[in-house]
Amino acid sequence: MTTYHDIAEWHRRLCQVTEQIIISGDLHEKPSRAVRQLEGWRQAGISHILDTRVEWSDKELVAEHAPNIVYGWFGADDAGLRQPDAWFDDGVEFAMDAMQEPGSVLLVHCHMGINRAPSMAYRILLECGWDPIEALDAIRESRPIADIGYARDALDHFHRTHGIVQQTRTEDRDRLEAWQRGYPMTGLHITRASDDAAPPPT
Repeated sequence: MTTYHDIAEWHRRLCQVTEQIIISGDLHEKPSRAVRQLEGWRQAGISHILDTRVEWSDKELVAEHAPNIVYGWFGADDAGLRQPDAWFDDGVEFAMDAMQEPGSVLLVHCHMGINRAPSMAYRILLECGWDPIEALDAIRESRPIADIGYARDALDHFHRTHGIVQQTRTEDRDRLEAWQRGYPMTGLHITRASDDAAPPPT
């Protein structure tokens, strides 16, 4: 069972999906703590940041305190609506360029690391040639609170971008829907452990 305590515990944890892709939540809202956290990211080998939040940017903070890290801001709303193609276009382009650099490690993050960042990471894995279901499993295994709420948008974007034939599109969508039924969303649809459990950060 995923509880509110689990959400708080996983919020800013670095979750390694592959050797080059990490998913997490955002930097702390207090600048002093954010700077210490950013140093932890640097020590973890992170060379590029793909920030998917539309509501905030850490561009200036990263430029001042970790100028060696390449920061990309590709903000998207987390309102449960379809994510536009341009968002995936820009994020995938940034990620693929980053991962071509020797020794690079890409951090994909949003606020809580539940929907936007895992969905973008999913789209990146598809671009890297991953099987759609194996990519979902890899993300959920590394970050149990990930809902990957825009997985369908990411999969559809991948299909359109690469001109995937209709039969394969249908099969992939059916497999995604079956995965979602058998491995339901956990991050926002959670069970309170007890009445005194603290709510997740907002």
